[in-house]
Formats: sequence, C-alpha cells, structure tokens
Amino acid sequence: MAKKATIYHNPKCSTSRQVLEMIEAAGYKVEVIEYLKTGWTKKQLKNLFAAAGLTPRQALRTRAAEAEELGLLDPKVSDAKLLEAMVEHPVLVERPFVVTAKGALLARPKEKVRDIL
Repeated sequence: MAKKATIYHNPKCSTSRQVLEMIEAAGYKVEVIEYLKTGWTKKQLKNLFAAAGLTPRQALRTRAAEAEELGLLDPKVSDAKLLEAMVEHPVLVERPFVVTAKGALLARPKEKVRDIL
C-alpha cells in the first residue's frame, strides 16, 4: 500500500516546490491542492490549523501584501477575523501545509516535513 500525503501547494513558491520534491522522493503518493485556485473554507482551515497545532495568527503569511493592507498584522486582530480574511484571500495562508498519516504541519523550514514522512 502506497504512503499518501496531501500538500497545500503554491507552485510559484520555491519552498513549496522543494517540499513537494522531498515528499515524492520519500515514495509518497501525493495529492497536490493548489489552494490559490481552490480556495479555503473556514472549517477546512480550522481543522488544518488544529491538526498542525497552530493558531490562525501563526499560519498567517505576514509577507503577503494583503496582510498589511487589511490591517491583519495588528496583534489585536481576532482569530475569527484572520480566518475570514484567509477564506477571502487564500494567499494569506502560509505555505506549504502537509498532511500524512503521521500528522499535519506547516513545512517551514522545508526540512520540517521529514517529521511526518
């Protein structure tokens, strides 16, 4: 039985591409979800962040221009508001997230992915 992994991937991101290569090299059958195309739901994000042990603030891509433009860098912004913004602007979610039978994590730095392979 093949080992399976899911990566929430942005093909324009070098870290995301490198993590995908690492997963494939480890012999996993990979489901690639290009979240910038498919988008997110609140429930999906809540479940993913919970599985990875992260808060929405920790999963926020602070380097995305939208984070500053929408005022999301202010630490007073609630998790609920962050989640709403992430659903509306998928680019606000840091990448790549990876899920395997061993768990879920944000693969930054990219070597962290080895923890769940």
